[in-house]
Amino acid sequence: MNAASPPDADDLGIELDGHVAVVEIRRPPHNYFDIALIAALANTFETLEADPQCRAIVLAAQGTAFCAGANFAKREDSTPAQRSPRGINPLYGEALRMFSCSKPIVAAVHGAAVGGGLGLALVADFRITCSEARFSANFNRLGFHPGFGLSVTLPRLVGAQQAALLFYTGRRIAGDEAHRIGLADELVALEQVRPRAIELAHEIAGSAPIAVQSTRATVRGNLVEQIRLAVARESIEQNRHFLTDDFKEGVAAMAARRAPQFKGR
Repeated sequence: MNAASPPDADDLGIELDGHVAVVEIRRPPHNYFDIALIAALANTFETLEADPQCRAIVLAAQGTAFCAGANFAKREDSTPAQRSPRGINPLYGEALRMFSCSKPIVAAVHGAAVGGGLGLALVADFRITCSEARFSANFNRLGFHPGFGLSVTLPRLVGAQQAALLFYTGRRIAGDEAHRIGLADELVALEQVRPRAIELAHEIAGSAPIAVQSTRATVRGNLVEQIRLAVARESIEQNRHFLTDDFKEGVAAMAARRAPQFKGR
């Protein structure tokens, strides 16, 4: 493989193998995200978008997690002061750039994909996972509204009822359950997650690239516009919830590894 340097980030790596680019998040062990990381991913995707050599992208990660979401111990991207009261969360604005990529994406989800980390996994067209992986839309368990466009992408994959159940409970499900309900496309052994994702990306890249991108645009329809509208509402609701006592309790309970005691205020 020929390695290339990603733009704007020491936390990412790119390896180009033929027509497949492997984009690796390098913040082990948990691969927490922030605005800088999502912006760097968006920049990388746009660079690959402009590269005719690249026909498919694999999104992978180092460490024990795919992406464990935001690090609420730091909360750099979660405080109301850093958000416009009516505008889209800047992080989600960067995520929209990722959804706008026209080339197919395969995610290698080998560990936790939690909160916004689940949203990141759902940027991809396909997800390869293993029984050891864990998926969770845990926003309500932390006291706030789902984000990262998940109010569109999760129901699109698993149906409205199943998505509502995952949102309301914040439950964490294993990779085999994720595969059963359609959240993941293939279930393989842990050590095969990345190789199989790369193999699938090469299979996709073997088809005519103009036809693949055109077909993908037809299949996705107005997905990007749906997500644009969704993140606007998600941002408004999150701004409101970040001011509640329940949000403070949710974060405190997570840090203390205890059950939250919400008061509804």
